[in-house]
Amino acid sequence: MPLQRLAVLIAALWWGGISALSFLAVPLLFASLGRPAVAGPVAARVFSLQCWAGLVLGLALLTILRRWRSTGGSTISAPALTTIGFVLFAMLLALLQEFGVAQNIVTARASGGDLRLWHGVGSAMVLGQWLCVGVVLWRLSAPRPT
Repeated sequence: MPLQRLAVLIAALWWGGISALSFLAVPLLFASLGRPAVAGPVAARVFSLQCWAGLVLGLALLTILRRWRSTGGSTISAPALTTIGFVLFAMLLALLQEFGVAQNIVTARASGGDLRLWHGVGSAMVLGQWLCVGVVLWRLSAPRPT
């Protein structure tokens, strides 16, 4: 029971962090700082921080979830495997965003490439992470039979 509560707390921190940073702080940066040339690098740092925090929180969740075994067996239960899959996919999206999309945004900005495309891909990945972690939070917070 304490591990389940800890898992819910970690998932809530992850989902809340994505929500606050991506959907509130970054748009506020662009609105407050005015010029994209000023706000862009700050937003990139925020997204990078979000990526690394997500990876740490995801690893913590994976550590907890691997302990959830089916009753009487040594295999991981199907619901726990599904939840683990969502955690892994969210972590994969974070890594792809950090090491793929972010680099393409920098390159596109410097070379006059398709900045709009890479911002769209990055936004889709953030939304994907948010949805995956939301599903994880939803599944972990569901009442468990006693």
